[in-house]
Amino acid sequence: MRLRVALGGLLVVQLLVACGPASSRSTSPLASGSASSPTPLTVGLGYIPSVQFAQFYLAQKAGYYRDAGLQVTFQNKIDPDLVTLVGQGTIDVGISDGTSVIPAVSQGIPVRYVATIYAQFPNVVYAKQASGIKTAADLRGRKLGTPGKYGSSWIMLQALLSSAGLKPSDLDIELYPDFGQGAALAQGAVDAATGFINNEPVQLELSGTPSTVLRVDQAVPLPGNGLIAGATAISNKAPQLRAFIAATLRAMHEIEADPQKGLDAAIAAVPELGQDRRTQLAILKATIGTWSNDYTAAHGAGAIDPSAWAKTVTFMAGLSGSPISGTPPRVPQLVDTSLLPS
Repeated sequence: MRLRVALGGLLVVQLLVACGPASSRSTSPLASGSASSPTPLTVGLGYIPSVQFAQFYLAQKAGYYRDAGLQVTFQNKIDPDLVTLVGQGTIDVGISDGTSVIPAVSQGIPVRYVATIYAQFPNVVYAKQASGIKTAADLRGRKLGTPGKYGSSWIMLQALLSSAGLKPSDLDIELYPDFGQGAALAQGAVDAATGFINNEPVQLELSGTPSTVLRVDQAVPLPGNGLIAGATAISNKAPQLRAFIAATLRAMHEIEADPQKGLDAAIAAVPELGQDRRTQLAILKATIGTWSNDYTAAHGAGAIDPSAWAKTVTFMAGLSGSPISGTPPRVPQLVDTSLLPS
């Protein structure tokens, strides 16, 4: 999935839980092996470095990965490439959402979703408040901009519309393959657009224009972005992956408590983010808002909701031109909870 964040005038691709801190360094899954050489771990993030990856930058900067016996290297890849590379074992762990993992597994790519990062699906439909659009039903007959009829945003849109008894044909869909739908909405060329809760609505609000956001979570609980790993990595590097997840969740917990700490870590890793600290902090706070939901609050950091995955498989399998190949995969073929903190 692609998420785009403005960095000054530049659009950059971004990626999508409440969590508890590690009690001490001595409780790290690999702390007892700290005297040995660290284990290399290649981690695939979204296409361009972003403040949205603050938890990874903080865990690296604060030494949480190092203390867990890991030597973490980040690579930035677009989502389709990342899923394939994780499946091939070229990348040990990466980030992807359920709408990408499900088709990949149905096509035989051996990946599993191992920890939730975005407990709330970040893809949304948004509009200016002045448009009068307040619910999904209000989209009937309106002009909506989206990059294309593919990917996570398109699946989200179909799920959102179905909750109001609508289909894409009930709207005037305008395609913006260059991801210019946000500019089109700002200029009044469309009434609504697909985007991301931690990007376009944030930008619109910062410009002084109140926005309305329509979310899909209550209609179809699409699994948001989380950590994925290949079957080989899970078999051969389970302790290392478990330590990586624990360290990342620890950093997320600290950023929830102090967003400025996350921003500082992101700027230290990507100095150009410091050109507009106000915007980047607003984006980070909106990102933090997606990290938890009722399920993660009840089941803990990184928890994976199997019922949400099952509902998403059923929904995607029923779509016209479904991206799922052959027999829809079952939840145990899609997720692996064995690497989550106890």
